[in-house]
Amino acid sequence: MHDSVLEKFIGRKTETPPPADLEVVDDLGAFGWLRGIRDRAEMLELRHRDGTVSAHGYAWLKKAHFDPSGELTLDFSGETVRIAGRNLNAELSPGKRLFEGILRRKVPWLAEATNEIALTAAKGGVVIEKLDCK
Repeated sequence: MHDSVLEKFIGRKTETPPPADLEVVDDLGAFGWLRGIRDRAEMLELRHRDGTVSAHGYAWLKKAHFDPSGELTLDFSGETVRIAGRNLNAELSPGKRLFEGILRRKVPWLAEATNEIALTAAKGGVVIEKLDCK
């Protein structure tokens, strides 16, 4: 095999970069967070406690509203998604808030909590008690 010009110049082999489509998602319990600086989700996946899953394209998100009483409302071109729960805009780690993450398309999925998870969740943790699509 022939060495590349760069390898000859710097005197060592260069590492192969990871594939560009490799997304790393942090599981924050109630939702996922895309870690990469440039990573953006194409769709928002809604995982219901009964096992059903639906997804909405971020491209059709026209309006988002956060109500501190415990509700997020997302308008996807005629279909409304209501997210009810606790601490829905709590900062879980520096710069990671659910509402902000949705606005920046960093949240690829939301998960409705089971009764057990809702009862045992940490005091300041995000808990999604109800995902409603209409």
